[in-house]
Amino acid sequence: MSRTVFCRKYQQDLEGLDAPPYPGPKGQDIFENVSKQAWQEWQAHQTMLINEKQLSLVDPQARKYLQGEMDKFFSGQEYDQAEGYVPPAE
Repeated sequence: MSRTVFCRKYQQDLEGLDAPPYPGPKGQDIFENVSKQAWQEWQAHQTMLINEKQLSLVDPQARKYLQGEMDKFFSGQEYDQAEGYVPPAE
């Protein structure tokens, strides 16, 4: 049986993650307040940002930037998009 959380992004009860996505208080906060669907969408968006903006995860500034964008993504604020990105046609 899957667990449900009140998703911060979608403002409704949805299926939760199976485990915190990373250690520490931030990982626990995401585990308790972000749905599996929202987390998967963030991972896809994060990958696009890393690729389109050519970010290096070794760079502390790039990690800080992604952390800030993740916070915006989950809280419903405007978040950064990759310039010129066109999603594939379905």
